[in-house]
Amino acid sequence: MNRVYIKTYGCQMNVRDSEAVAVMLRGRGYRITEKEEEADIVLLNTCSVRDQAEQKAIGKGGYLSRRKRANPRFILGIMGCMAQNRGAELFDRLPDLDLVVGTQRFHHVPDYLDRLTAERAPGAPRPSTILDLEEEEGSQDTIRGHDEDTRRVSAFVSIMQGCNMSCAFCIVPKTRGSERSRSIEEITAEVEELVAGGTREVTLLGQIVTSYGRGVIPPLDGKSAFVQLIERLHDIPGLARIRFTSPHPRGFNRDLAEAYGYLPKLCPYVHLPLQSGSDRMLKAMNRPYSRQKYLEIVESLRAVTPGMYFSTDIIVGFPGETEDDFAQTRSLFEEVGYDMAYIFKYSIRSGTPAAGLPDQIPDEVKEERNQVLLKLLSESSRRRNQSLLHSEQEVLVEGPARKGNLYHGRTPGNRVVLFPASERLVGELVPVRVNRVTVSSLYGELALAGVDAAVG
Repeated sequence: MNRVYIKTYGCQMNVRDSEAVAVMLRGRGYRITEKEEEADIVLLNTCSVRDQAEQKAIGKGGYLSRRKRANPRFILGIMGCMAQNRGAELFDRLPDLDLVVGTQRFHHVPDYLDRLTAERAPGAPRPSTILDLEEEEGSQDTIRGHDEDTRRVSAFVSIMQGCNMSCAFCIVPKTRGSERSRSIEEITAEVEELVAGGTREVTLLGQIVTSYGRGVIPPLDGKSAFVQLIERLHDIPGLARIRFTSPHPRGFNRDLAEAYGYLPKLCPYVHLPLQSGSDRMLKAMNRPYSRQKYLEIVESLRAVTPGMYFSTDIIVGFPGETEDDFAQTRSLFEEVGYDMAYIFKYSIRSGTPAAGLPDQIPDEVKEERNQVLLKLLSESSRRRNQSLLHSEQEVLVEGPARKGNLYHGRTPGNRVVLFPASERLVGELVPVRVNRVTVSSLYGELALAGVDAAVG
């Protein structure tokens, strides 16, 4: 009764939380399995950003309930954002559920599983169910452990949790709570430990990562707490690259833009959420910037790093979005020329201001607008990749590719590269000459003079 399978939905923060829970469970004597069918315990780490994500998790829970009826000792739990959002309602939707744990209580999961497992021993009393959604000061500091068995060249590091913004469409403040930042010293120690174990690249995580330390860590020499943190991590020997997600446009002040010019480990890739190119829609969404301000941020970053890569988040079909509003989004989308984008069709999130707005957009209109932007993205991504053909790119080798006798890695601009290599190059920065491109990937050969890197 100690084999645990964790299924993760949603963002990188959820991936990081699942890894931390797995580390805690291993430390308690549980065995983490990659095979759902052999698990004694299944935990679903859930997302609430879109209705579709919640429905997937509920559907999965319903499927697993059938297994529980066949095996009463099987344990089923839901944790994360949907657990925080839906709470006790989940026991009504999924009567066979044993455990519901919110976003600030992950560190209690081993204790709860110990209790639930003991209650399923022969002769034990009737098993109970557990619901824990309490807020807890300092809970983000427990999401630190990294799994040594699956430690990778690139690792996620949670530097803060929560959000103090009030975007009309977003449920994150409800599910993750208010902003809470870890100290620079704690984060630095975690990254130093990762680097000692072979990590070469870290991605700093937060609901609004650029709000790190706001109101807690004062500016120093005109630099925000976030830039101070990046500078400290930049000094760690052996760390090759630093990335971060997900920021907010208002976090891109002059100090952060300038940091790209003097911190070579800070990758020239920025995820800059837009949501809409229409000032009218941005105001309705309660996004505190304008179309013009957003373009000024893009230009300030390109002024420091002309070849900067950009990705974004877009919502199509927000209540009241007219054809003109969408045309403005489309024109800005084309003007920036994004390398990657996450395009979402607006879905109602109960408990958010937008849920009760009039002029909800029909699904077929949302889908049409979604497809328009996806086509533009494909064209933009292909152009960028085509511009890299025959160039030499610095690639951090991450490991074997899923298909073919190739290895994969990423450029500083976050482009996936596939090429012949060998295990001994994993974790190394190598030059790759690009000889073929697709919309999503680059293909090439190692450009190591006198070295046959494809041979063990």
